[in-house]
Amino acid sequence: MNLELLIYSIVAALFAISVHELAHGAVADRLGDPTPRALGRLTLNPLKHLDPIGLIMLVVFRVGWAKPVQINPLYFKNRRRDIILVALAGPLANVTVACVINLLSNFLFRLPLSTQFLFALSRVLIVNIQLNIMLAAFNLIPLPPLDGSRIVANLLPLKMRLNYERITPYAPLILIIGVWSGLLGYVVNPIAAFLGWIVSGFSI
Repeated sequence: MNLELLIYSIVAALFAISVHELAHGAVADRLGDPTPRALGRLTLNPLKHLDPIGLIMLVVFRVGWAKPVQINPLYFKNRRRDIILVALAGPLANVTVACVINLLSNFLFRLPLSTQFLFALSRVLIVNIQLNIMLAAFNLIPLPPLDGSRIVANLLPLKMRLNYERITPYAPLILIIGVWSGLLGYVVNPIAAFLGWIVSGFSI
């Protein structure tokens, strides 16, 4: 990865994780939980959401994470439903951003701009689309504490949920092995491909 692409990727990753965590916090806030607002997480400021290791993972391996937004489900009226909505908000926000960027790029590339500028712009936009899709796809994996696991856990009956959540202590090791071995790609890539298909539909 050359320096120019590295810079593009870092900026895009910071934006993607900020959008992701802001969406979690905003939905929780809307559902009655004041915790994200009290902790200053309703912002696009990446410094509020940054997990350095997660950022490096996202830039280098295209799978990463931010500092999770803390929520208090006791404030929710319908606890299971609202936890699922909060969990879905992050990935959905990233996919929405990717769709908007793709739609915008189709418009921009029709303008009478210089070839050199369009080439640089295309790299920036493509990196942003890819990182938003990959961040959404990675977080939809049903492995604690990722968003996908919160969705699955709150769809399961209580007994099955408790058994499912027993894998939580082993989740970091599973992720490390998955990235190191490349096996994680067999889970993330199909999800990313499906999300990419959705994003590609947003064009002029």
